[in-house]
Amino acid sequence: MNQHAPPSISPSRARVLDVDALRGFALLGIFFVNITFMASAYPGNLVNDPQFASSTDVVARFLTTTLFSMKFYLLFSFLFGYSFVLQMEAANRAGASFVPRMVRRVVGLFAIGVGHIVLLYGGDILTTYAVVCLILLAMFRIGDRAAFVVSGAIYAFVILSLVISAAFIDRSSFMPPHDEALVNASAQTQDMLGGPAEIIGQHIAGVGLLVVQSISLQGPTALAMFLMGMVAARRQLFAGLAGRASLLRRTQAIGFAVGLTGGVVFALLGGDTNTWATAASVITAPFLCAAYMATLVRIMHASSGAWVGKVFAPVGRIALTNYLGQSFAGLLLFSGVGLGLAGKISPPLLMVLAVAIFALQAAISAWWLRSHRYGPAEYFLRWLTNWSRP
Repeated sequence: MNQHAPPSISPSRARVLDVDALRGFALLGIFFVNITFMASAYPGNLVNDPQFASSTDVVARFLTTTLFSMKFYLLFSFLFGYSFVLQMEAANRAGASFVPRMVRRVVGLFAIGVGHIVLLYGGDILTTYAVVCLILLAMFRIGDRAAFVVSGAIYAFVILSLVISAAFIDRSSFMPPHDEALVNASAQTQDMLGGPAEIIGQHIAGVGLLVVQSISLQGPTALAMFLMGMVAARRQLFAGLAGRASLLRRTQAIGFAVGLTGGVVFALLGGDTNTWATAASVITAPFLCAAYMATLVRIMHASSGAWVGKVFAPVGRIALTNYLGQSFAGLLLFSGVGLGLAGKISPPLLMVLAVAIFALQAAISAWWLRSHRYGPAEYFLRWLTNWSRP
């Protein structure tokens, strides 16, 4: 038995618990970014709200951009690929046909994503994951070496396209001037305070930009990380990883050095407003993700840090429900159908609010899983996947 796992937990179960905890941690990082878009239309228009221009506001935005933006969806994508193999193993144990099962799962995930976009939050990732998962499903027999090559080629293509775009394409030719963007952001923030019809209309109006972003950046990078996660699961990365302290330390040293440098460059160059900044983030973000992962694994398997895994694992075990729950919380807090706080919360308070909501989710998840095997969204998706009631 792995000496770093609790005596009552098998190595394979400890591996799954690590994956669950990392998935919960990734959800927290994603929420730090998403809540800024839920709370105001200014980030979506690539401008800052002028009413929040104090030094603490600037620092909060800088930290969010450096540490979280464009990072945690990569970690979540890696874990999605890892869980893809776990799903395959579960199908084999049950004697079920894997491909039809996964096609049904993808259809269900896409349907949930569409509902998520229309009703809760326009910045959905589920529909992108569903489409990209179909590509992964077509490639699931690919060898490990070929998967590494394809993943690297995808990343190289994305980086090259960003560099070419930064060097030869003038973004101002298809983006509104700064003053116009501020006016648009102010108007759209007010629209967030409307009724259900106005909010749904705003969500649907943003679908075009979501599709462009998915095709040009999030989809390809997600597929690359899916493939890496699939290979990691085949090689049972988390089986005994906690005992490889030297590897984890090297991952932290290199990952933080490269990843934090890239994150700072990304923030200083203007984040999403600058294509060079985006290219720097795409290159360095995987290093920071690896460092985060190594750090959390080391903490969870230290004698004084086991509680950390117990906090994050329940959230990650019902990640789909919690992802939708975060969007529901954003709708209730910021939109006109709830408290109507859109445009009224400063960046530092948004960070505090994200932690508070996540802490509540952690408590609810732990309570729910004491008497339920699945979260509500996971129950529906599993029903559709297996074509029978769980």
